[in-house]
Parts: sequence; C-alpha cells; structure tokens
Amino acid sequence: MPDMSKTKIIIFAILGLLAIALMGGTIWKAPHKANAQASPVLTGTNPFSIFWNDLFHPFVKNGSGSLGAAPIKVSSSTGPYQPADQYEADVMSAVQKASPAVVSITISENVPVVENCPIDPSSNLPQQFQQFFGDGSSFSLPTSTLCNTGKTQLQAVGGGSGFIISSDGLILTNKHVVSDVTAQYSVLTNDGNTYTAKVLARDSNQDLAVLKINATNLPTVTLGNSDSLQLGQTAIAIGNALGQFSNTVSVGVVSGLGRTVTASAPGTAAQETISGVIQTDAAINPGNSGGPLLDLRGEVIGIDTAVASNAQSIGFAIPINEAKSAIASVEATGAIQAPYLGVRYEDVTPAIATAKKLPITYGALVDGGGQGAAVIAGSPAAKVGIKAGDIIESVDGLKLDSTHDLANVINEYSVSSTVALVINRGGKEFTLQATLAERPAGE
Repeated sequence: MPDMSKTKIIIFAILGLLAIALMGGTIWKAPHKANAQASPVLTGTNPFSIFWNDLFHPFVKNGSGSLGAAPIKVSSSTGPYQPADQYEADVMSAVQKASPAVVSITISENVPVVENCPIDPSSNLPQQFQQFFGDGSSFSLPTSTLCNTGKTQLQAVGGGSGFIISSDGLILTNKHVVSDVTAQYSVLTNDGNTYTAKVLARDSNQDLAVLKINATNLPTVTLGNSDSLQLGQTAIAIGNALGQFSNTVSVGVVSGLGRTVTASAPGTAAQETISGVIQTDAAINPGNSGGPLLDLRGEVIGIDTAVASNAQSIGFAIPINEAKSAIASVEATGAIQAPYLGVRYEDVTPAIATAKKLPITYGALVDGGGQGAAVIAGSPAAKVGIKAGDIIESVDGLKLDSTHDLANVINEYSVSSTVALVINRGGKEFTLQATLAERPAGE
C-alpha cells in the first residue's frame, strides 16, 4: 500500500505541474481555415509551451484531420536537366564533346596458375615403412601451400586511359601505361565495344605512346593549343579511374605551368623526370593516366600523366603541343621519330645568372654539368657551331624561360625541321639555323 500512495502522489504532482504550465499560455490556438495546414501551437513563453511547440513543429494536420508528416518538396520538372548557369553548361558541353573519343585500356598478362598441392603423409617416413601405405594416394591431404602447376592463363593486371586521335583507330596514351612489351592490350570504347590494340610506337624521350585498333568511323577529339594556357582557367580530366570506372569526369583549374616532376609507375622502382608539364587540381586518379585534360571548349590541352602521392589535388599533364610532332611522325612513318639538337644544358634563372655572372637571366646555358660533353659530336648543334658556355635565348622567336624549356620546345618540332636559334655568347647575340636530326638510341 505505501507504494500505491507514492504512485498516486507522483501522478497528482505531474498533473498539477501540467495544469500550472498550461495556465501560463492559451491552450490550443485553433488553426484558421485559410491556413488549414498550420501546426497546433501553444502561445506563451513558459518552458512547457516551448517544449510543446518544438515537439509538434515537425507535424501538420493532414486532410483527414489527424497529425501526419510535413509534406516533402518534389521538383515538378520532368524534362532533361537544365544547367544552373553558363559555366555549368560549358563544362557539360565540353564533356559531351570529348567523352565519346575517350577509351579505357586493359593490360593483360599470362600469369602462373597456382593450386593447392596434395601431399603424401608417409613421404617423410623411412623407405621401409612407406610400403605399408601403398602409393600414398588414399592418404593425400590438401596443403595450404600453393604450388605452381607450370600452366599460365591470360589475366587483366592493370588499366589506363587514352583518347582517339584519328577515325581509323589511332589512340594516344602514356608510355608507362603500355610499357610492358610482353603484355597484351585491349581497348574499350565509349560505345561498349572492345578491340585488340597494337602498340605502334613508344616515345623514347617523352611519356607518350600511340596504339592502333582495327576500326573505322570512330569519334575523335580536337587537339587544342597548350601554349596559350593561363593560370586559373578551367581544366577537365576524363579517364578510367582506378582502372574500373570508365569516363570518370573531374573538374578543376590549371594550377601551374612548366613544372618539372619525377614520377614512377606503381609497383616499379624506375623513375622518369618529366619537365614542362601542366599542374592541375582536377582529380587525376590511378587509371586516369593517358586520358585527356580538356579546356572549356572540349579541346585536349594535355595528357594526364602523374599525380603527387603525398598531396591532394595535385596532378600533372603533358602539354598536348608536345605530342603533336609525335602524332605527325606516327601518321607519316608509323613510328615516333624524336627530334634532336644535341646539347646538354642548364636552365638559366636569376640566381644562376648572378652566381655565374651571366649576361642574361633566362635561356639555356650550354653546359655538360659533369654528365658528358656540352655539345654532342656530330649533332645538329655541333654542325652549326654552338659551343659550351653559349646561352640559347630563343627558338624561332619563342623565349626560353621557366615555362618554356629547351627540350620541350624542340619536342614540338619534327625531324628535319630547321629552327632559328638566338645565341648569346659573352654578351653578343647572333642567330644560327639548325636542322634537327632524329634522336640517336641511348641519347
């Protein structure tokens, strides 16, 4: 009985508190008919009124007069999505223009077939006891140790990206995507068709390669002009992200120009220094290598090639102008013939100019740097009289500076092209005409 008394006291206390709280405000301010969906509310500022209103705020009167969930707003639009502004429209247009020509590249190799090997539990017994176990086959047990059967099977081991540059099946990609000469390569086009691909050429001087598939009337990209790039302009990357998400799109800006980076392919120790590349914060993921970097016109301005592994949103692309001569070479000869001037050099900066007391603060200082002769014997440079200590100021009027490296500028030309070189020798300027040769093996 004492427990019942306590219970009654508690109930009456709660009812009393509710009555006091309700007296502090007006009970049920009925919704006006013109606002039939209004929530039931209490007026007043006492704590119970605030609690009550907060409790019922998510609910409204539904058509039947009972409480129901607040209505969810649903767009009445049923047509195709309309861009929110012109910038979004331009991005979408660029992607729609280029994506049909972007392909996924699959790398396949013959890998060993491994299996669980049976064991004979009597094999470790002395020979005289093994006869009691027959040939051991009835006692064979599986072992957790895998063994090589001597067989192989073709298996996908990696992937990359590329883009179609001619309607008859020429595809540009990175050299490191197709570097394995023993592997087999296949190309998945945007329309879902798969083709066996042949590597026509690998550039000895740049991270570029050209593939060929047997197809006609293919969609192609438009090659833009990477020499006109400006910091901050929009950059769009498309590729086979992680080797499994084809035609993945990411958007960013041109973050830097003329960068020099040292890159290595995943799983290899070999490193390659790439100079004159475009830096972008458009996401370039593993598998994007070889895919196009676009501008807002949907034109290719670069070939996605590397990403900084210890940072976020720092990717690099080879300027498309550096690939144009390689493309023309393949179309004309079926191979990439790299142009060659034949000098070793050091980029001149204000700091180097001061330290070495040079007459100018830009250009390419012809200097072996302890790596060999500054001017290679028999090279185009040697033939026109370039000497160690000369500063090459410009090539065909293009000033050599932090964004225009000599090697990258030369790579934009074809073999047998003649270029005008402005030379500074001890403060005196003069011009030499040099005819570029094909790069010798090993140079």
